[in-house]
Amino acid sequence: MPGASQPCLDRRQLLALAAAGLTGFARSARGGDEPLRFGLTPVFLDSDVQLLAALQRYLEDRLHRPVELVRRRTYQEITLLLLSGQLDAAWICGFPYVQHRDQLALVAVPVHLGKPLYQSYVIVNGHNLAQHFDDLRGQVHAFSDPDSNSGFLVTRALLAEIGERPDTFFRYHFFTYGHRDVIRAVAAGLAECGSVDGYVYDVVRATEPDVVQNTRVIRRSEWLGFPPIACHHSVRGTALLAGIADAFLSMHRTEIGQEILKLLHLDGFAPGEPSLFDGIAAKYELVRRTA
Repeated sequence: MPGASQPCLDRRQLLALAAAGLTGFARSARGGDEPLRFGLTPVFLDSDVQLLAALQRYLEDRLHRPVELVRRRTYQEITLLLLSGQLDAAWICGFPYVQHRDQLALVAVPVHLGKPLYQSYVIVNGHNLAQHFDDLRGQVHAFSDPDSNSGFLVTRALLAEIGERPDTFFRYHFFTYGHRDVIRAVAAGLAECGSVDGYVYDVVRATEPDVVQNTRVIRRSEWLGFPPIACHHSVRGTALLAGIADAFLSMHRTEIGQEILKLLHLDGFAPGEPSLFDGIAAKYELVRRTA
């Protein structure tokens, strides 16, 4: 909705997070047969039952323990669970990572088309005559999630550069809480334009061409750090974290791992460096300064 949700956690949420962390970190410190909890945000292509089953089976085989895949509707819910230690690791977005970089550590970064990078797309309905971003002034815009880099921050920063905000530039804007749903909203005409993860858009175009048929891309951002797998910094150096990192970094070497990568349309995973996300951090700072 217009003027929608701020991406940062408020004081009440942080206090609740700190309290939950006492339990969460104690759980993470225990080993044994307790399930490993791995979080997935809507950045992940999580509608594929075959993919989720394969990932769970792969992680259980590599880590020799039960694995629970934890999914939530919003990025913020997964971020809260990760920061409080209620998740052992999570596949998050680069925006939450840079917001909480002092508390999070990189585990692995996906490699797509030979690079640990991706783009944000601005898409329009097929009947929309817009050719450039400026042409979208006064239109209805669909964002993915207020904590999404590609589905919100990139466009928010672009508006900040010209002294605008979503509620001043667009006639109306709303959040779908899923990149596929941004595509569907634009294709169906519920929104005239939208901000979407370019990787997700390209995969959907390759696997479900009918979904994107009534849309087109009018803007591609610069290349930015691909949504990473991260953990709380307190578990760095533990055997559990080493096992999780090794499972993803060596995924391309196993048959089931290759199956997962094929389903994800990824080349594999790399260790990654925090500097990979400096571009996203710069956009975040720009938005903070102009809020």
